[in-house]
Amino acid sequence: MAIRFDRPVSNAARFSRRFAAFALVLCLAALVGHRFAGLSTPYLVLVLLVSAGFALLGTLLAVAGLRSLWLTGAEGGLDALKALIYVALPLAIGGIAAERYFALPAIYDVSTDIVSAPDWLKTPNADQIWLKREPAVTPEDREKQLEAYPELTGRRYDGAIDRVLEAVKKVAKENGIRITRADGDSEPSPDLEKRPAKPQPDDAAVAEAPEAVPVPTPRPYDDVAQLIRRANGVTLQGETRTLVLGLRFDIVIRLREEAETTFVDVRVASRYGPHDLGLSADIAENYLKALDSELLGIAGS
Repeated sequence: MAIRFDRPVSNAARFSRRFAAFALVLCLAALVGHRFAGLSTPYLVLVLLVSAGFALLGTLLAVAGLRSLWLTGAEGGLDALKALIYVALPLAIGGIAAERYFALPAIYDVSTDIVSAPDWLKTPNADQIWLKREPAVTPEDREKQLEAYPELTGRRYDGAIDRVLEAVKKVAKENGIRITRADGDSEPSPDLEKRPAKPQPDDAAVAEAPEAVPVPTPRPYDDVAQLIRRANGVTLQGETRTLVLGLRFDIVIRLREEAETTFVDVRVASRYGPHDLGLSADIAENYLKALDSELLGIAGS
């Protein structure tokens, strides 16, 4: 008579797959909802924390299931393997965020000019919900930035401000930065455009033609390029989003004409939370590197 051995079943492995699958679905739903369905960032962070918690629980149960498989030959090895695959994404996001949270300073606003940072044309205002933060950036925050990102500095280009401005706009568009506001003499003054025309004399009253006909002179600030060259500076404000998580950031780009050069400063701030996980500095550095490439050959010290 054949002897039949009944293998034990690992409940830990079975539940690990369920918890891991739930964590993955929750994570994907949060990411899709945040980028395409208007889910607010504070709620995204909350859902991702819950997802990471279930993923961690699923991982522990999967390890317990594999241990039972090794020691007693318990069934559930396939469930444990699936669980470890499902938890990869939630744990990867949570692990990277945790590493940056503890390794980088708790700031949300960075600037290439820590002494006189570019001012917002319109101060970003978003409901922080449970991600509370101080509304004003303190000198201590700037010192933390200098210590963590000493290479984040402004750029000086040997060129007129109009040429640099065109490159600034082009690079911003290529890097997914949408310009929403502008200040300075980057466009013709509206006062000049809206100035009422001088009243014309009555057709019936025709004055005698003068002996010397005056030569017409160009209208002041007739050319936008001439106007920009006379300007002291231009400030652009825009917004951008990260590629994977779709986190929103506000950005200010300030151009100042100094003699024959143009100095460019950048300020980036996360719209939500007291900690930007270093993403603000990454956005600023990537933008400046792209601008350097665009203006290759005229960058100064």
